[in-house]
Amino acid sequence: MKKTTRLRNLLAAKELLVAPGAYDMLSAKIIEAVGFNAVYLTGYGQSASMLGQPDVGLLTMSEMVQRAASMAEAVDVPILADGDTGYGNPVNVMRTVREYEKAGVCAIQLEDQVFPKKCGHMLGRKVIPQEEMIQKIKAACDARIDEDFVIIARTDARTDLGLQAALDRAAAYKEAGADLLFVESPESEEEMRKINEAFPEAFTLANMLEGGRSPMPNVAEMEEMGFNIAIYCTGPLYAAANAVRGYCETLRKDTTTKNIWDELLTFQEFNDFIGLNKYYEAEKKYA
Repeated sequence: MKKTTRLRNLLAAKELLVAPGAYDMLSAKIIEAVGFNAVYLTGYGQSASMLGQPDVGLLTMSEMVQRAASMAEAVDVPILADGDTGYGNPVNVMRTVREYEKAGVCAIQLEDQVFPKKCGHMLGRKVIPQEEMIQKIKAACDARIDEDFVIIARTDARTDLGLQAALDRAAAYKEAGADLLFVESPESEEEMRKINEAFPEAFTLANMLEGGRSPMPNVAEMEEMGFNIAIYCTGPLYAAANAVRGYCETLRKDTTTKNIWDELLTFQEFNDFIGLNKYYEAEKKYA
């Protein structure tokens, strides 16, 4: 079965699809190894890990495509990838969709922010006219080759324009052909319920960001609300950053890491996880 078809089946299942956010290829492999059925390629995380910079529209389309291709090669589960604003007008969006699809991901997320965009839980975001985003969604749908490739329409209108404006935009984007609706940063569980009440027949996405603008109900609660997928876009990045900081602080303070070895993977464990044995076997085969 194609990965894109697998993703659509997962979205249509009764159980909520949980997709933690991968900020690099190693984090994607960990997400898959733990047992999750999908990975979310977070632009926020790529900007942090690749540039050491915040998510304020600094990464280019070609840089994101390269990361997407590497991630699709690293794991076997479907990847939903952040496509920011599509990197231009509807014609640019068409090329972006084709490049993401060729990279091997199964879905692209397109948002209605003014470029340069910002993380969806930051203040200061502005949205483009609704009609302009409608044309971007239509262009995205026309550009895909695989009909099962998922077009995710995200609206950032809630923060400045209110929930109803965001719901109106999501409805227009669904009419334009979007497969999965993403109303960013609802500010209460009541608003999260209203999103699904407005779109009982559509796939909907919940963005779970620790410390962000939205509440964080558990998986069962989001299933009951009617969501089809929840992405945990920044949690793995924050966990990794905290762990590395703790390691470095210990080394700086104690001048040794012996007291925290039990908190680390061993040399052998990590090599086994990353697949070193496959390369040893290949060396023997082609020696």
